[in-house]
Amino acid sequence: MAARAPHGNNQPPKIIIVKKIIDAGHGGHHGGAWKVAYADFVTAMMAFFLLMWLLGATTEKQRKALADYFAPTLVEFKQNSAGSNGLFGGDAINAQDNYPNRAGQTGTRSMTVPVGGTGGKDVGTGQKGTLKDQRAIEAQDQKNFDRTATAIQAKMRARPQLAKLAKHIRFVATRDGMRIDLLDDANYSMFDLGTTALVTDASALIGTIAESISGMENPIMIRGHTDSLGYGDPRNMNNWMLSSGRAEATRRRLAAGAVPEMRFERIEGVADREPLIIEAPTDPRNRRVSITLLYRRIMDQDKGRGFGRGTKQPVLAAR
Repeated sequence: MAARAPHGNNQPPKIIIVKKIIDAGHGGHHGGAWKVAYADFVTAMMAFFLLMWLLGATTEKQRKALADYFAPTLVEFKQNSAGSNGLFGGDAINAQDNYPNRAGQTGTRSMTVPVGGTGGKDVGTGQKGTLKDQRAIEAQDQKNFDRTATAIQAKMRARPQLAKLAKHIRFVATRDGMRIDLLDDANYSMFDLGTTALVTDASALIGTIAESISGMENPIMIRGHTDSLGYGDPRNMNNWMLSSGRAEATRRRLAAGAVPEMRFERIEGVADREPLIIEAPTDPRNRRVSITLLYRRIMDQDKGRGFGRGTKQPVLAAR
């Protein structure tokens, strides 16, 4: 703005400039928007490293549990409902199966259930379906064990040669099945002293047992035991070798009595490590052979194996 010069004065007029300064903060680059973006980035990185840590520090089972915990309920429901997506997920609120009942719904019963397929809550409890229930198998085995023990005892009473061995055999129920113990005492031994050769009466007794169990499906475990009496040179013969050899001799006699080879699950000798008379390790009653009829298990469809527990092939072991 120019001012009027004084009268009679030839000096140029003065110019006054007014400058207005508006404070606009500290500039655009000092704004707060980048802080939000950076915070989001740090949060995402923290979540990423947490995920990596979880993958490395957990087991497969734990990861499955975590995945199930965070799985959307709706997705899981549809996966388990064969594609039905109605209000109640199926044909009715009280339906046992979540299958759709309208053509517009995805997935149909014909796609997931074979023609003629039947089922329900009682599947697996019928005469043939009991093989699907391990408890039913074991209950049936227990009945078979009782009948087998009764049959063996009856055959022994009917044969004078074996009747005198009644006190040398006993039947014991175990968690693995039924164990048949063939026991020695001070006046009688199932094997010739220090050998794996069965005496005549003991061979006949094991043959009688073979007759009674040859038609069963239960796998068999045989375990040999000795007393604690040692040998002069244990490098040539010892109780480990003797107990294992007597268990194998028993297996051969059962096999000669028509017991199928594949039923022998385990053949082992434990020497004097499991005495029957604990307080007297040298007691002759500790010398015995145990024949255990094991519980059957559910059939392994993939391997075509019948029934059994433990190893798939017979083994000769000492422990």
